[in-house]
Amino acid sequence: MSSPTQLIITRQRRAILEELDKLTSHPTADEVFRMVRTRLPHISLGTVYRNLEILSDAGLIRRLRTAGEPMRFDANVANHSHIRCLGCGRVDDAEVEPAECFRVSPDAAPGYEITGFVIELMGYCAECRMGSAKD
Repeated sequence: MSSPTQLIITRQRRAILEELDKLTSHPTADEVFRMVRTRLPHISLGTVYRNLEILSDAGLIRRLRTAGEPMRFDANVANHSHIRCLGCGRVDDAEVEPAECFRVSPDAAPGYEITGFVIELMGYCAECRMGSAKD
């Protein structure tokens, strides 16, 4: 695994980082590909996937794994929570203070050293709620 100081920031990686940094949502690799392709028309989907993995391994972006959904990516690598729309799958940041809503007993997982946890809220975004109101 490369450290951020050793990683060469190529034109493709810079474009990916800049596109991710513009967003508050958390796009899939395919969505990142479509955004970056407007800037770099000859970039391939494989190049985007490969560079997303490299940037994530280097700690410059964050991979978000949600149950039953495609992997998403986040430019904000600070520890924070997310909310996922059950209608469209959109993922956004959620302002949650984990220590206030989730306490882990030292006996919760015998034999494990707990290094962290992930909180994912679920609900319906404004667009999906508006769409369901029209039906």
